[in-house]
Amino acid sequence: MDELSLIRDADSRAAAYLGGVAGRRVFPDQSALDGLSAFAEPLPYRGRPAEETLAMLDGVGGPATVTSNGPRYFGFVIGAALPVAAAAERLMLAWDQCASSYDNSPVAAVLERQAGDWLLEALDLPREAAVGFGTSATACGLACLAAARRSLLARKGWDFDRQGLAGAPPIRVVVSETVHITVRKALRVLGFGLDNLIIAPTDEFGRIDPDRLPPLDDSTILCLQAGEVNMGEFDPFIPLIRAARVAGAWVHVDGAFGLWARLSSDAMRLTAGVEGADSWTTDGHKWLNTPYDGAIAICRDGHALAAAMNSDAAYATADPFAQKNLTLEFSRRARGIPIWAALRTLGVEGISAMVDRHRALARRLADGLRATGFEVLNRVVLNQVLIRVAGDTDDGTHLARIRKAAEASGEIWFGPTVWRGRPAARLSVSSWRTGEAEIDHAIAVLAHLRETV
Repeated sequence: MDELSLIRDADSRAAAYLGGVAGRRVFPDQSALDGLSAFAEPLPYRGRPAEETLAMLDGVGGPATVTSNGPRYFGFVIGAALPVAAAAERLMLAWDQCASSYDNSPVAAVLERQAGDWLLEALDLPREAAVGFGTSATACGLACLAAARRSLLARKGWDFDRQGLAGAPPIRVVVSETVHITVRKALRVLGFGLDNLIIAPTDEFGRIDPDRLPPLDDSTILCLQAGEVNMGEFDPFIPLIRAARVAGAWVHVDGAFGLWARLSSDAMRLTAGVEGADSWTTDGHKWLNTPYDGAIAICRDGHALAAAMNSDAAYATADPFAQKNLTLEFSRRARGIPIWAALRTLGVEGISAMVDRHRALARRLADGLRATGFEVLNRVVLNQVLIRVAGDTDDGTHLARIRKAAEASGEIWFGPTVWRGRPAARLSVSSWRTGEAEIDHAIAVLAHLRETV
């Protein structure tokens, strides 16, 4: 089969998959999972036909997918891929650009620069900031935190690039009790040491309590959250960032999904003051509903990020703000292009409408579950619904049975979590495909399972 025929075959199979996504099981059944054993074959000595490989991928792999691209998936904050973003990704893959710099791909450089400018405008963040498009909030957070440490050390007269960490002035890191694992991972990889992190106490909603904020100074990185992963809450940015400014500390905001509340007609208030931070991370593949993987690092001092991430070589010099100099990746694909496509097609109004609609759907879900005997643990200020079963044991036995039965049914999927030391479950509403019918169906399924398992 020639190249174009193979691509047409792949497109046809992908279209068939998407055409049935609304009716697919959300989690694959045991037969599909068992079928994955077909992939455990010896490495061929003589290669197999390309069309056979594609057919196997579709026929064996397709049934074993989790339908996170559908309307009844509530696990994690995973938005189904917007058609225009997926289509842009498809075209981008055909281009097969190494999007490291203008020399390698003029179109990628221009589109990602435009997407960055639009993001700063849409999120109302400092227009002078640098924007890097990376793989994940983990990688983008690592880039921002590396820039933060390098900058704070430079203020002390320490050249991190040449002198490294040995003998360097100590940098303190203050994080929330509810800090996300990706921030912890980035700090661990950067060598801060988890035992060295200073933990800021939180209130009943999982927000840092300004009255109990640990002391800050000009050798401190303060990590805040826009959208705590369980409660969906926001740290009180105004007093916390004010305290950091007085002390000379660097403020980094993990806004993987919550930063998009900046575009909500009424949730915008939750982000008041966040623009005063020094760096931010957010994801496209969460609430903006672009394909995996596409995340965003934003740094007020663009030169700080560009210097920390610089990867110029004798054979590959570029503008200081080329994407290879703003992210961890040297060889990279243009992750900003699907984000550009989503921003252009939705516009500010469209993103705002989607965020507001998902918030309303989350409240509808919470109200319905509460009415059927579930305990809703959060205020549902965003798109997260955190639940337990009223009267359940401390180890959440009944809730665990319900979640497993929901998974086995294929009707919906949501994940387990722990809140304040006790098991809970979390349902996230973030797919453009999800509407009131899917919310009501989820309520009915869970109400039935609460009574029967």
